Amino acid sequence: MPRRRGLTVRSVARGALALLLVGAGVSHLTWGRRGYRIVVPGWATRMLHTDKDAIVVASGAVEMILGTALITLPRERRRIGAVIAVFFVAVFPGNVHQWRTGRAAPGLNTDRARFLRLFLQLPLVAWAWWATRDR
Repeated sequence: MPRRRGLTVRSVARGALALLLVGAGVSHLTWGRRGYRIVVPGWATRMLHTDKDAIVVASGAVEMILGTALITLPRERRRIGAVIAVFFVAVFPGNVHQWRTGRAAPGLNTDRARFLRLFLQLPLVAWAWWATRDR
Protein backbone atom coordinates (compact mmCIF):
# COMPACT_ATOMS: atom_id res chain seq x y z
CA MET A 1 0.00 0.00 0.00
CA PRO A 2 1.49 3.41 -0.93
CA ARG A 3 2.31 5.84 1.85
CA ARG A 4 0.17 8.93 2.19
CA ARG A 5 1.86 12.26 1.73
CA GLY A 6 1.00 15.45 3.52
CA LEU A 7 0.41 16.48 7.07
CA THR A 8 -0.84 13.95 9.55
CA VAL A 9 -1.44 14.29 13.27
CA ARG A 10 1.83 12.43 13.88
CA SER A 11 3.83 14.66 11.56
CA VAL A 12 2.44 17.77 13.26
CA ALA A 13 3.24 16.20 16.64
CA ARG A 14 6.81 15.49 15.46
CA GLY A 15 7.22 19.06 14.27
CA ALA A 16 5.91 20.43 17.57
CA LEU A 17 8.21 18.11 19.51
CA ALA A 18 11.17 19.22 17.41
CA LEU A 19 10.32 22.87 18.07
CA LEU A 20 9.95 22.19 21.78
CA LEU A 21 13.35 20.50 21.92
CA VAL A 22 15.16 23.17 19.92
CA GLY A 23 13.50 25.95 21.94
CA ALA A 24 14.40 24.26 25.22
CA GLY A 25 17.95 23.76 23.99
CA VAL A 26 18.30 27.40 23.04
CA SER A 27 17.00 28.44 26.46
CA HIS A 28 19.61 26.20 28.13
CA LEU A 29 22.34 28.03 26.22
CA THR A 30 21.00 31.56 26.60
CA TRP A 31 18.50 33.23 28.92
CA GLY A 32 17.79 30.21 31.14
CA ARG A 33 21.33 28.90 31.44
CA ARG A 34 22.03 30.27 34.90
CA GLY A 35 18.64 29.29 36.30
CA TYR A 36 18.80 25.73 34.98
CA ARG A 37 21.94 25.04 37.04
CA ILE A 38 19.61 24.82 40.04
CA VAL A 39 17.95 21.74 38.56
CA VAL A 40 21.22 19.78 38.34
CA PRO A 41 21.68 17.59 41.42
CA GLY A 42 25.08 17.56 43.10
CA TRP A 43 25.43 13.80 42.60
CA ALA A 44 25.28 14.33 38.81
CA THR A 45 28.32 16.61 38.87
CA ARG A 46 30.24 14.10 40.98
CA MET A 47 29.22 11.16 38.78
CA LEU A 48 30.10 12.98 35.54
CA HIS A 49 33.18 14.73 36.96
CA THR A 50 32.08 18.12 35.72
CA ASP A 51 30.21 21.21 36.89
CA LYS A 52 26.56 22.16 36.72
CA ASP A 53 27.05 24.66 33.92
CA ALA A 54 28.65 22.02 31.68
CA ILE A 55 25.69 19.71 32.28
CA VAL A 56 23.21 22.48 31.43
CA VAL A 57 25.12 23.36 28.25
CA ALA A 58 25.44 19.70 27.24
CA SER A 59 21.75 19.00 27.82
CA GLY A 60 20.83 22.08 25.80
CA ALA A 61 23.08 20.99 22.95
CA VAL A 62 21.56 17.49 23.05
CA GLU A 63 18.04 18.95 22.93
CA MET A 64 18.89 21.06 19.89
CA ILE A 65 20.57 18.13 18.14
CA LEU A 66 17.64 15.79 18.81
CA GLY A 67 15.07 18.36 17.70
CA THR A 68 16.98 19.07 14.51
CA ALA A 69 17.59 15.38 13.81
CA LEU A 70 13.91 14.60 14.24
CA ILE A 71 13.13 16.83 11.26
CA THR A 72 16.21 16.36 9.09
CA LEU A 73 16.64 12.58 9.38
CA PRO A 74 13.22 11.09 8.64
CA ARG A 75 14.59 7.60 7.98
CA GLU A 76 15.99 7.52 11.52
CA ARG A 77 12.77 8.79 13.09
CA ARG A 78 12.09 5.70 15.21
CA ARG A 79 15.60 5.62 16.64
CA ILE A 80 15.60 9.35 17.30
CA GLY A 81 12.23 9.06 19.01
CA ALA A 82 13.58 6.33 21.27
CA VAL A 83 16.61 8.47 22.14
CA ILE A 84 14.35 11.45 22.89
CA ALA A 85 12.21 9.27 25.18
CA VAL A 86 15.34 8.05 26.98
CA PHE A 87 16.59 11.64 27.26
CA PHE A 88 13.32 12.69 28.90
CA VAL A 89 13.72 9.86 31.40
CA ALA A 90 17.38 10.76 32.01
CA VAL A 91 16.61 14.36 32.96
CA PHE A 92 13.77 13.42 35.31
CA PRO A 93 16.03 13.19 38.39
CA GLY A 94 16.82 16.87 37.89
CA ASN A 95 13.12 17.68 38.06
CA VAL A 96 12.78 15.64 41.24
CA HIS A 97 15.82 17.40 42.71
CA GLN A 98 14.37 20.80 41.93
CA TRP A 99 11.03 19.89 43.51
CA ARG A 100 12.65 18.42 46.62
CA THR A 101 14.94 21.42 47.15
CA GLY A 102 12.18 23.94 46.42
CA ARG A 103 14.47 26.11 44.33
CA ALA A 104 13.09 28.24 41.53
CA ALA A 105 14.20 27.83 37.93
CA PRO A 106 12.91 29.49 34.76
CA GLY A 107 9.13 29.08 34.69
CA LEU A 108 9.02 27.06 37.91
CA ASN A 109 8.79 29.58 40.71
CA THR A 110 6.34 27.87 43.05
CA ASP A 111 6.23 24.53 44.86
CA ARG A 112 3.01 23.72 43.02
CA ALA A 113 4.57 24.41 39.60
CA ARG A 114 7.62 22.30 40.46
CA PHE A 115 5.40 19.45 41.67
CA LEU A 116 3.14 19.55 38.60
CA ARG A 117 6.23 19.61 36.35
CA LEU A 118 7.05 16.10 37.59
CA PHE A 119 3.87 14.80 35.96
CA LEU A 120 4.77 16.31 32.59
CA GLN A 121 7.64 13.89 32.04
CA LEU A 122 5.53 10.81 31.31
CA PRO A 123 3.45 12.58 28.60
CA LEU A 124 6.71 13.87 27.06
CA VAL A 125 8.07 10.32 26.88
CA ALA A 126 4.80 9.07 25.38
CA TRP A 127 4.73 11.97 22.90
CA ALA A 128 8.25 11.21 21.71
CA TRP A 129 7.47 7.53 21.32
CA TRP A 130 4.07 7.92 19.64
CA ALA A 131 5.02 10.74 17.27
CA THR A 132 7.97 8.81 15.86
CA ARG A 133 6.18 5.57 15.12
CA ASP A 134 4.46 4.87 11.84
CA ARG A 135 1.41 3.41 13.56
